[in-house]
Amino acid sequence: MQKTYIPSAKDIEKKWYVVDATDKTLGRLATEVAAVLRGKNKAIYTPFLDCGDYVIVINAEKVQVTGKKLDQKIYFTHSEYIGSARYTTLREMLRTKPTRVIEHAVRGMLPKGKLGDQMYTKLHVYAGAEHGHAAQKPEALEF
Repeated sequence: MQKTYIPSAKDIEKKWYVVDATDKTLGRLATEVAAVLRGKNKAIYTPFLDCGDYVIVINAEKVQVTGKKLDQKIYFTHSEYIGSARYTTLREMLRTKPTRVIEHAVRGMLPKGKLGDQMYTKLHVYAGAEHGHAAQKPEALEF
């Protein structure tokens, strides 16, 4: 009888990767980053464990979108006070907070709950080309 191998937390080896978002399509970039954060690129992938790696996304301000999304895609925020709803277009978000665009897209593709929160903490997004994770010796990841 064959037994299914389930890795324990000590068996999971985590790496650091750098992804350059320059001229990449937002949704396609987000799906690839979410897959690496979940660990779906590994042979030991287990749906109920955090098997993923750390991902650093640089040049978030240079991400591309197709069609009319720059003006038609709307981000909604609400502080739970009456009348405090705010709507922001993608064009405005890329101008003011470009890191939040990628964070929001990747967050929606991760599992909901504690496991997804744990995976989300391994995502680091920077608007420019510089990041402060040189000590981790990240490898370049191409899609």
